[in-house]
Amino acid sequence: MSTDTTSYNQGLKGWLNSESPESRFHAQMVQLYAGWQSLVANRLAFLGFMIIVLLVLVAIFAPLLATHDPAIQDLKATLLPPLTEGHILGTDDSGRDIWSRIIYGSRITLFIVALVAFTAPVFGLLVGTVSGYLGGWVDTVLMRVTDIFLAFPRLVLALAFVSALGAGIENAILAISLTAWPPYARIARAETLTIRNSDYIAAIQLQGAGRLRIILGHIWPMCMSSLIVRVTLDMAGIILTAAGLGFLGLGAQPPSPEWGAMISSGRQFIHDHWWIATMPGLAIFIVSLGFNLLGDGLRDILDPKKAQS
Repeated sequence: MSTDTTSYNQGLKGWLNSESPESRFHAQMVQLYAGWQSLVANRLAFLGFMIIVLLVLVAIFAPLLATHDPAIQDLKATLLPPLTEGHILGTDDSGRDIWSRIIYGSRITLFIVALVAFTAPVFGLLVGTVSGYLGGWVDTVLMRVTDIFLAFPRLVLALAFVSALGAGIENAILAISLTAWPPYARIARAETLTIRNSDYIAAIQLQGAGRLRIILGHIWPMCMSSLIVRVTLDMAGIILTAAGLGFLGLGAQPPSPEWGAMISSGRQFIHDHWWIATMPGLAIFIVSLGFNLLGDGLRDILDPKKAQS
């Protein structure tokens, strides 16, 4: 049985390392496996990947990992230090377990990251590719609108949108998405300008392909690697922006265990009861570090210039 398993593993490894793929799917698997090997070889990038995987697992299994209900207050157990009376990271001024609140807060963080990652890059990619491919007055108008958004700091602009829309996690996500798309539009436009006059685009045009088909089917895939790297690197900033809105009371509302709001509630106790604000701050730091490390690794893997050098 072990001999059959070893032979199977060797055959699978040889198939993934093949230099002459037999199909398009085979070529994609070979490329994906090569990228995975490069990621594993980069220790810092792999560490960032494991941090993100851990965040996802913590969010999924939050009911199993939490030791208390994150919303229940126990006024008889307020401001307990870590490792006291079954509270791993202590309690806050309302007697709520900080460990459990951080565990459930990972769901809110992952929810914000996922929604922003699936909205802002797609909108920025659409604006950038249309602008770069069509050119002319369309390019001028779209890029000037992009410049207007880029002229304001992201947090300040998000504060303005949330103030207009009203406090709440949904409005905070919408505000962050509205402020996050311009860099993706710039990247997509630059990529489009470099490939719109290439020979294979001209060949596709001669075959009768329309503009929409060319943009969606042939230009978008060429922009994806650069956008994936930028999205990963931007996740830390998105988390900090969401935490900033929560700190100011404009993000997730009580009793939601949002990390920024937890820091805000603990800032008045920072000198005597440091763990209330420090623990969620460490959670933000670790997750942001994970995204930055993973983004740096993906940039090394997906950048063709570095691969050639």
